[in-house]
Amino acid sequence: QVQLVESGGGSVQAGGSLRLSCAASAYTRSRHSLDCMGWFRQAPGKEREHVATKTTTGSPTYADSVRGRFTLSQDNAENTLYLQMNSLKPEDTAIYYCALRPQSYCSSSSSWYIYWGQGTQVTVSS
Repeated sequence: QVQLVESGGGSVQAGGSLRLSCAASAYTRSRHSLDCMGWFRQAPGKEREHVATKTTTGSPTYADSVRGRFTLSQDNAENTLYLQMNSLKPEDTAIYYCALRPQSYCSSSSSWYIYWGQGTQVTVSS
């Protein structure tokens, strides 16, 4: 059973940075694997929304709200996906979830993804 474990959340002031990590177990991601992996977030009272996703060999796709501030990267050797978040804003406050679908296509809809992590809280204060 594939498991995704997020880490790196926390509390920062506006303008600060955090780096989230998502480690995949029981799943090996390489340049030969066909999948889409990425990050979604959910703020209180709001629906889960797309943040950034990418296929194994494709370029990342970012939500307009984070483009230019967040960077998605992967380390296949460590089977880990990262989300570097800079210039954080209070509106970035949410629970951030890692998601995976073993298919070489990314959707901005959370319903597309099969595997999910437990989430990590990010809180940005003004």
